[in-house]
Amino acid sequence: MTGYGEAQSEADGVSYAIEIKTVNNRYLKTIIKLPELTSFLEEDIDKLLRKNISRGTINYVLRLKDTSASLLFDIDETALQAVAEKLSRAGSSTGIKGEIDLGNLLNLPGITQPALPDKEKVERIKKLVLQISQEALDKLKQMRATEGGYLEADIKKCCTAIEKDLEQIRGRSAIVMQEYAEKLKKRVNELLAHAELKLDEGILAREVAIFADRSDISEEASRLDSHLQQFEQCCNGNDQAGRRLDFISQEMLREANTIASKASDTETTRYVVDIKCQIDRIKEQVQNIE
Repeated sequence: MTGYGEAQSEADGVSYAIEIKTVNNRYLKTIIKLPELTSFLEEDIDKLLRKNISRGTINYVLRLKDTSASLLFDIDETALQAVAEKLSRAGSSTGIKGEIDLGNLLNLPGITQPALPDKEKVERIKKLVLQISQEALDKLKQMRATEGGYLEADIKKCCTAIEKDLEQIRGRSAIVMQEYAEKLKKRVNELLAHAELKLDEGILAREVAIFADRSDISEEASRLDSHLQQFEQCCNGNDQAGRRLDFISQEMLREANTIASKASDTETTRYVVDIKCQIDRIKEQVQNIE
């Protein structure tokens, strides 16, 4: 399920800006991007994300703004002086003249190191970042809840359509049996006409009974009804039901496929195709549900 949340705060001259985005995923995956100064927070942030969200790919980004240089990094002055002296000697020996730019030297590996905050500052940073992270998560969850309302309405609409088609299939069962008996009787009578033989009604009844047993979909229809009821209960519940709905939709499709294999007339087949289309739409939508 998609969502977006952001929050900002400032402390000790440092501005913290957090963005959290979620996209659809059957499982839970966290992608956390932190500045080096706050890399020690990764585990705590991951726990917070997993506590609030159970499904989807979560992209978490923390940015530091308007931070003083002393808070961002420390300069290794010994290494900086050594580099400057080497560059000066190299210029003298090669005859290459030029000014040494301090800003460029700071970009060299090993010259600057992330500033390591003391224990007290670590706790302040941790408390603040987790607090504004929760604020961003609350906004994200509110957005996801709004989207979830639309998804629920669409899924329930699909379930209602399935119930109507299933009722039509049940109504067709008795008609199909009668039509089969009439067609079988007519065909056999045509074949026996030239031999001047009469059809044994007992044999005809037995053949119709065999056909009725082979094409009986009452159990499958009952199970599909049960799955629809469970589906609605999960939608109306307060628990995280995404994976459960996914499993139920798979079972619904299994029953629909069995009914399709037993279908013996085009009208029933048409209703089954409609049911399978609705189930496929449900399966697609439940991937977005937490």
